[in-house]
Amino acid sequence: MIVAIECASTDSSVALAAPDGRPIAVEGWSAGHRQGHEVLPRLMALLERHGVPLGELTALAVGTGPGSFTGLRVGMSVAKGLAYGLDRPIVGVPSLAAWLRAEPEAAAAVGRAGARDAYLLVRGETEIRVIAADDLTVELRSAVVAAPRELADAFGLLAARAPLEAASAVAQAAAEELAASPGGDDLALLEPGYLRLPRGIRPVDASEVIRWP
Repeated sequence: MIVAIECASTDSSVALAAPDGRPIAVEGWSAGHRQGHEVLPRLMALLERHGVPLGELTALAVGTGPGSFTGLRVGMSVAKGLAYGLDRPIVGVPSLAAWLRAEPEAAAAVGRAGARDAYLLVRGETEIRVIAADDLTVELRSAVVAAPRELADAFGLLAARAPLEAASAVAQAAAEELAASPGGDDLALLEPGYLRLPRGIRPVDASEVIRWP
């Protein structure tokens, strides 16, 4: 069984899938300011409801962002902790691509990148762009897009669909990767793809790096 976690936005989800990626169960919720508090309890409850002990898990999958710094850190920590403790492979899956996979009718995925900025992945493209809310076109505001509810309200996305089932798409993508590479990603090197530095953090110039003798 594959367990998947997607926490790149305030609309989080966890999912259970067969080793081939076939969906078994998914649970999504709007977390608000308690974004990181519910992931592990909801995941454990999902496993209990379906009678799946931790020892039966075959792999972990996790959304890698970009998106909420808090959500990504929590989701990654839970997934990596379980992968390490159970000695199971782990696969990181880009979150916005998973949102689009979960919403086949969506023309784009839009995630929060700051107070007035958004991450934008247009279907059919591979590059994630950072754009200002004021630069969202009229067409995009009225198109079907995958976007968390709080961002849709703030940015005026009229036909947004919340990524509340995205963890299921994360599991499917992970199953495909594991079929090609059973070892999954390097547990030690896997980390969120923030794209932007956290608030209050700035790049360090090479001249500022302290080197020990």
